[in-house]
Amino acid sequence: MSLLEVRAIDAKYGLLQAVRSVSLTIEEGETHALIGANGAGKTTLLRVIAGAHRPAAGTVAFDGVDITRIPAHKRVSLGIALVPEGRRLFPGLSVEENLKVAAGRRGDAAWTVDRVLEIFPMLQSRRTQSASTLSGGEQQATAIGRALMCNPRLLLLDEVSLGLAPKAVAAVYESLRGLIGSGTTVVLVEQDLGRALAVASRVTCMLHGAVVLEGAAATLTRAEITAAYFGVRSSPAVRADS
Repeated sequence: MSLLEVRAIDAKYGLLQAVRSVSLTIEEGETHALIGANGAGKTTLLRVIAGAHRPAAGTVAFDGVDITRIPAHKRVSLGIALVPEGRRLFPGLSVEENLKVAAGRRGDAAWTVDRVLEIFPMLQSRRTQSASTLSGGEQQATAIGRALMCNPRLLLLDEVSLGLAPKAVAAVYESLRGLIGSGTTVVLVEQDLGRALAVASRVTCMLHGAVVLEGAAATLTRAEITAAYFGVRSSPAVRADS
């Protein structure tokens, strides 16, 4: 059984249809990159999975259970955590306090403040520093760490590299490799093709709200992905290889 199954999702903002009959399957332990240009529908699809946007049609199942109508806060308790675009930290709280805000009550929780700081060593010396004084990369690391404190089975990352300096992007992605190596299931929305392909096991490319290419990252060529990304193909080309 797949960890996440998205079936024929339509999502709208008023009369604007942002996602068009999208289906997606995520296996436990994989890193799935959701790529596409601005306006492709990636963020909306991530919000639908997280429960932050109600779909107009279709279903979302998590670990075999239909969660389409379950609100976002209850999805967190089921094991789904979203790192939204823009980080949205509590600026007056320290790094440690931002992390603890999301901590569960379980004494045997897999993710603790110390473990997050091991994954993101850039934050170790910033532990007591307020979030408002952090660099963009440090803020992004804190936002990801905060989501991990929910001990998710599925981590949704929206635009990890957006607005960051190249050195900060490299540092965040280096830490993400450790996170991925720990077995966490990740869905990553990213416009930087190189970064996405370097960490993903599978790739889905969206264009104008629809899936135009999907497959194992190792079997897709850069030319195929670039063509789908920019809409060069005259018709959808979905690859269903394993």
